[in-house]
Amino acid sequence: MESKGRLHQQFYRNGPSHRDGADVSFQDIRKLFNFATITVGRWVTAEEQQIAANLFFDALYDLVAILNINEQVLSLNGSLSLAFGSGGQKHSSAHYNSAKRQLALAKNAGAGALAHEWFHAFDHYIAPRMFDGIAAGSFATQAWLDNAPMNPHPLNQKLSDCFSLLFLNDQKRPNEYFVRSVEADRALKMYYYAMPQEMAARAFEACIQDHDIKNAFLVQGTKKSTEARLGIYPHGNLRTSLNQALMLYFYQLGAAISRKQT
Repeated sequence: MESKGRLHQQFYRNGPSHRDGADVSFQDIRKLFNFATITVGRWVTAEEQQIAANLFFDALYDLVAILNINEQVLSLNGSLSLAFGSGGQKHSSAHYNSAKRQLALAKNAGAGALAHEWFHAFDHYIAPRMFDGIAAGSFATQAWLDNAPMNPHPLNQKLSDCFSLLFLNDQKRPNEYFVRSVEADRALKMYYYAMPQEMAARAFEACIQDHDIKNAFLVQGTKKSTEARLGIYPHGNLRTSLNQALMLYFYQLGAAISRKQT
């Protein structure tokens, strides 16, 4: 039955217990993470809502554990909203709406996209904190490529180092990952995979999927999917280096926020 969709399947997970088998609600998630709002679509049944709330709860706390951050960082200081089965885009299983600062997952097709869309939200949130004089709605990745003036701060420099690794080789030319993304777009006659915010979100996905904590609702498909075979995820030494750089940045960000809150 289509209404049961992918939501009712078992998503592989190997990580710490966050709720000891108990059910949680989207209201619990909103309070614990301080999300601005959480919207559930009108066609989502009570059973589907319960399944989804548990999946979201585990995935969000797995992401907190992987990145060594707290709940307030994950909700982007309470500015991020979530939507499930509501607020999506046609033909899109998951979407980040920058105007609403809302991360939306489709009811039956959004699983595995949470990490990717969260990084879009982070990329958008951090842009005006990292760069000076950029337009509203800008993403940090695009601003970096545009050589926007960077606000001096050790954490901004760390993230800039991540972006340099993401886009450029040692000669400061487009790296292999960038070139493969451009080639994929050319083959498909579109501009999507080589967009800086998409390249960054895929690199973040790869980083999360490579961690010891596994959660298929949070992330999947960076290794064996059709897209992975296209070569549009980082691999080899670049993937390893990017993983290390991103993990170090978020560890230091989390530590800095924790110090500020004590």
